[in-house]
Amino acid sequence: MKKTLVLGASDNPNRYAYRAVHQLKRNGHEVVPVGIRKGQVAGLDIHTDRPQSEGVDTVTLYVGPQNQPGWYDYILDLNPKRIIFNPGTENPELEELAQQRGIQTEEACTLVMLSVGQY
Repeated sequence: MKKTLVLGASDNPNRYAYRAVHQLKRNGHEVVPVGIRKGQVAGLDIHTDRPQSEGVDTVTLYVGPQNQPGWYDYILDLNPKRIIFNPGTENPELEELAQQRGIQTEEACTLVMLSVGQY
């Protein structure tokens, strides 16, 4: 299964990031939730720091493009295989930086990908 870092994780059940963490866990993926507020989601602590995590396959973004620049180095230094830009997080600048490092980028919805077996 794919180790996934959810950037923008939230303990608010109305947020898509909350649903994504639950769906990823239900599908057997190891999840690292990272957000700006402490809390728990799906029994996991939300990291408010920038945890160094080895073997991250996917970073799925739930942070708008205006708030992403401060995360660029962190995301890229994780050296994931891919970054998923969920609706509303699309960012050509970060996509270009990732692609220059050989990181695959996708503009897609993690929840839809999981539901149709294309994650």
